[in-house]
Amino acid sequence: MDTKINSNKELNIWEALIPVFALITMLGYNVYIFGDSALGGSNQFILLLGAAVAAIIGFFNKVSFQKMMDEVAENIKSTTGAILILLMVGALAGTWLISGIIPSMIYYGLQILSPAVFLPATLIICAVISIATGSSWTTSATVGIALIGIGGALGFPLGMVAGAVISGAYFGDKLSPMSDTTNLAPAMAGTDLFTHIKYMALTTTPTFIISFILFIILGLTVETKGIADSSSLLIDIEKSFNITPWLFLVPIIVIGMIVKKTEPLVALLIGTLLAGIFAIIFQPEIVLMLSGGKSLNFANAYKGVLNAITIDSVIPTENETLKELFKSGGMQKMLGTIWLILCAMVFGGIMDAIGALARISQTLLKMAKSVFGLFAATVGSCLALNITASDQYLAIVVPGKMFAKAYKDKGLAPENLSRTLEDSGTVTSVLIPWNTCGAYQSGTLGVDTFDYLPYAFFNLLSPVMTLIFAAFNIKIKQLVSGIEN
Repeated sequence: MDTKINSNKELNIWEALIPVFALITMLGYNVYIFGDSALGGSNQFILLLGAAVAAIIGFFNKVSFQKMMDEVAENIKSTTGAILILLMVGALAGTWLISGIIPSMIYYGLQILSPAVFLPATLIICAVISIATGSSWTTSATVGIALIGIGGALGFPLGMVAGAVISGAYFGDKLSPMSDTTNLAPAMAGTDLFTHIKYMALTTTPTFIISFILFIILGLTVETKGIADSSSLLIDIEKSFNITPWLFLVPIIVIGMIVKKTEPLVALLIGTLLAGIFAIIFQPEIVLMLSGGKSLNFANAYKGVLNAITIDSVIPTENETLKELFKSGGMQKMLGTIWLILCAMVFGGIMDAIGALARISQTLLKMAKSVFGLFAATVGSCLALNITASDQYLAIVVPGKMFAKAYKDKGLAPENLSRTLEDSGTVTSVLIPWNTCGAYQSGTLGVDTFDYLPYAFFNLLSPVMTLIFAAFNIKIKQLVSGIEN
């Protein structure tokens, strides 16, 4: 991605903050009026209005319209991979439903995961998968969707389950050497990958342990349906699908491919196609129903699978709990999320073009008089960029480039910066509804960002933990004459 930072000496901090305040005010009012349906389109338009406010500020500070459009184009270009992955996740969800893969995960999961251990188990499962794959996105798109289904069947609020999924997924994403952000942060700070991971584990491990304890407590306090009440669910799942362990071959192959460093898009495509074949073999009646045909020939099999990949698929069931679980929107479902990302990139692109992002970071840097102040300014800059630039990569790149010299000047080893970038930039991106990560996770898991935000304990606690370490001078590595001590 493009890592250049646009600065503008004409722009002062108050002008840089006007679009931010305008956006937050308009989004707040919009959510108040529209409620949960705000993501249906009105929030997207508000992001464009925020971009218009930023553009007006830019015109008054001698930034050309063409420069703003060029930066918007660069921003949108940087999301190409994310958009394609979103479409493939929608396709994968459709075929994994009609093939019986997700219902089988729910079926066996209901028998293995009791309500008392479900939330902490979800946290650990997602952490392990994310470390293995290096991707929080892949974790959510595979086991995350299944765990949402199991949690819903057990009677857990979906926001709570999504919080456990996201907490585990981002723990693994932070510590996996295959994660893109885990490689990006040390590159921006000027340290090496494994020094960064080792140093980051110092704050990440206690944060994960605290999150684990909180999910144990939460699991014990929530009133759920219990194992006895799940027997009817198991019977109704068996009525709708042919349940067999053979269906687990597909997710095992997909996760194995990603562990072997296959491109996520390729792995998701193969997972979608394999699931389509498995649907024809194991669930022929469902494929025929989706095709609208009378007999399962090649044309009807093709039509049924393609319908599941692209548009809404609903598997009939009389069980009210399972009705929501037996729905998939295919690629079509992801269009709203893609729309949100595109509008967010317009706002972020114009903010960058007019020099607002650089000005906000520079101002935070000037406020950092002490070592703790420097860490706090880094955290604040990452949070501000996740809100304004709507992209976790920019929330790592911009502060990383801006603050690297300041850390060195204060005699701090570069891994202090790389750790803080991840503790505050990577993990908080998913808490912003219009950020690419927030939009993706909400769209993939089918849970609104503000519903899972209070339960994403790991993500909420990570920036707090890094500030605690800085405040009490815990494991803050120093430089001695420019050399790490």
